[in-house]
Amino acid sequence: MHQSETESSRNDRPRVTVAAIVEREGRFLVVEERGADGELVINQPAGHVEGGESVIEAVIREAFEETGWHFRPEALVGIYLWRRPTGGVSFLRVAIAGSVDGYDPDSPLDEGIVRSLWLTREDLLSEKIRLRSPLVMKCIDDYLGGERHPLSVLKSLLS
Repeated sequence: MHQSETESSRNDRPRVTVAAIVEREGRFLVVEERGADGELVINQPAGHVEGGESVIEAVIREAFEETGWHFRPEALVGIYLWRRPTGGVSFLRVAIAGSVDGYDPDSPLDEGIVRSLWLTREDLLSEKIRLRSPLVMKCIDDYLGGERHPLSVLKSLLS
């Protein structure tokens, strides 16, 4: 196999990400962040699974780093495969519902994160053009539709 084919196949592989789905009194915890083009977009607290990290560890870490809230995972909402329309990059997102407590307002937020917000589904629909991807609404709608699976389906065989 040529090196360019190997690099190409690596670039075609989905990037594994996690997202925290948190609802409190009809509002969802989201972040406003700088997108790839510098525009402000809205997303769930989300990010990449790092080497040696379980999916559960990743969602707890990402939620805290992006919002300052301590996230308690409770259920798997879904696993979503999505390809960005431009650039061809694809993502495998593991969306996990849970609750938050222990807010740390002094915790520095990840680079690119402007602030965290609590928005209703209707608020998010009114900002649809600013959603980072269609995954944002799909995860919320699946959550509101009752999608819940035990976290035990997420297996980690890391040593």
